[in-house]
Amino acid sequence: MIPRQPYAPTPHSYVPNSTLSATINLDEEVKLAETRAERDLQDSLAEIFSIIVTIDELEKAFLKDAIPEADYTEICERALKQYKSLVADERVAKAFVGLEEFKAEWDLEVPRATERIRVGMPSTAVTASSGAAPAPAATGNTSGALILEATQNLITFLDALRLGLLAKDQLHPLLTDVIQSVNKVTDRDFESRGKIVQWLITLNQMKATEELSEEQARELELDINSAYQGFKSILS
Repeated sequence: MIPRQPYAPTPHSYVPNSTLSATINLDEEVKLAETRAERDLQDSLAEIFSIIVTIDELEKAFLKDAIPEADYTEICERALKQYKSLVADERVAKAFVGLEEFKAEWDLEVPRATERIRVGMPSTAVTASSGAAPAPAATGNTSGALILEATQNLITFLDALRLGLLAKDQLHPLLTDVIQSVNKVTDRDFESRGKIVQWLITLNQMKATEELSEEQARELELDINSAYQGFKSILS
């Protein structure tokens, strides 16, 4: 048993200030913020803290096979969506500064959450699902439909680039559809598949209205064209 420590002695010279004591109401609720806006900001920052910790624990559980793949994907997608929504607010973004700054301020050691937030997608969306069909996958109506969906998503993305859509909020959802639909078709690697993921990470780290440069757009189009050809080659 740990012995109880005595209270620190009070210096003999200390005399309580009755005037100060009279101004302190121990029953009064301590207010952390003076205005509604300040309270909302503090709530948002506290929620971001909670989301980051949750994602880190979720990643640990998934790596240990302690959570089903479908549950992991659903929870992770929801958490990432909430995180992005919160940091998109101008007031919150100003106080938050950035993930690395926020982690340093609150002494957070969350390497798995850091990587997941950087990628912006669940691990299951980046890599092929264990339930993906091995290529060639055109062995029935379901597999044929999945191939058609992936092909259409690739073409839609390339069309968007050719139409001059260069903003992150225009391209990121379309490229997310590409990788997710491709992963449903096959778990095999193919030419430039990794480039899809790298561009997803690049877009995820941009601000919502930020646009790719013309040079980036040309490089992206070449990489996705290459991935499209690589995808078709494994289906032959």
